[in-house]
Amino acid sequence: MLISHYKDHKTECGTDEAGRGCIAGPVTAAAVILPESFKNEILRDSKKLSLKNRSSLRKIVENESSTYGVSHIFMETIDEINILNASILAMHKSIEQLKVLPDHIIVDGNRFKPFKNIPYECIIKGDDKYLSIAAASILAKTHRDEYMEKIHEEFPMYNWKKNKGYPTKEHREAIREFGITKYHRKSFKLLPEQLELNF
Repeated sequence: MLISHYKDHKTECGTDEAGRGCIAGPVTAAAVILPESFKNEILRDSKKLSLKNRSSLRKIVENESSTYGVSHIFMETIDEINILNASILAMHKSIEQLKVLPDHIIVDGNRFKPFKNIPYECIIKGDDKYLSIAAASILAKTHRDEYMEKIHEEFPMYNWKKNKGYPTKEHREAIREFGITKYHRKSFKLLPEQLELNF
């Protein structure tokens, strides 16, 4: 079972993002503060869970967390400030939504920028070590997937319902056939042979 807290902080928040490697759609982050009494046997890195488990865990996290926030950063901003900065911005905006300001932040991965002078720790594979980061990974993934399924209805030929904006062979073939949409990240290499796209 994952560890509840990195340090003995009553208001430690975990944060994580989803969609960083996609070529379409937003990058989405979540921040979660869990009560000290929170326990869950199956909560872990969202990528290692079935769709059914992610869906049920989302409800549990949203109902049982002390507070949580979720934020999308959209394609235009990603293209403007780059994906790393957009991912960190999404995390910051998620933390801003929390009803209680944490006194410590734990971040999945190895890059972050200070938020309101609150001490933080970057933890590689943190979403498979700490409950609050795993909870944030569940919310980021499920909220982003929900958004991609919604825009799939507008552009079904890219099959975002299935690939969620990741650069699958099918997704890239659709770009080759139909061109790009307002949801594609123009600063990304959208086709393997791409040198430059004119927009």
